[in-house]
Amino acid sequence: MGVERMDPDERRGQIISRAQVLFRERPYSEVSNTEIAAAAGVSRGLLNHYFGTKRELYLAAVAEMLSVPPVPVPEYLPGASVRDRTCQSVEGWLELLERNRETWLAAIGMDGPADPELERLLDAARDRLVDHIAEVVGLGPYAREHPEVHALLRGFSGMAEATSREWLKRGRLTRRQVHVFLEETLLRILTGILPRVVEDDGSGHHCAHAGRTTTGTPSPDVR
Repeated sequence: MGVERMDPDERRGQIISRAQVLFRERPYSEVSNTEIAAAAGVSRGLLNHYFGTKRELYLAAVAEMLSVPPVPVPEYLPGASVRDRTCQSVEGWLELLERNRETWLAAIGMDGPADPELERLLDAARDRLVDHIAEVVGLGPYAREHPEVHALLRGFSGMAEATSREWLKRGRLTRRQVHVFLEETLLRILTGILPRVVEDDGSGHHCAHAGRTTTGTPSPDVR
């Protein structure tokens, strides 16, 4: 049986789609180009025509997965608090990770030499996650105007990434435990830590700020 005729974009998309399934099911190092070609119904030569190496194909698969907004920003419904919106977004993010477990773990802990292109993709995804968090809690414009707010939320995203690894790879945490940890940590950052970071004057006397609240920083209602 011959290979089904498709235009180049359709064929490329088909190969990426089949590769994503395999990368989700097993670690990157255990998936071969020969297996991907068979799953996509194409010859190894045709696969190599579109993607010269397995790493090139993997990067394309990761880029497509990460290019889709992971969770829609919840609508501002009457009566919905920042806690409600945070809970909904955290749950949606964890659902995405669980559905794409192997691809995600491979992306954040890919074996072999460092790959600048993979790091660029992940860095862009982390920035999108920070933008998403800022929109969820109502700090979008404020975060864009204050680099320290964006940096603080990037720190949180790094912690979320590490915690997801403890859950999905090492099994030391359950999904529910990760959810509680991330939700409560983010709310604590918003109500207790963010105001002190924004008002810090760089003098190094950070203990002097204890118990004080800035008046210039938005204070989300996290009921």
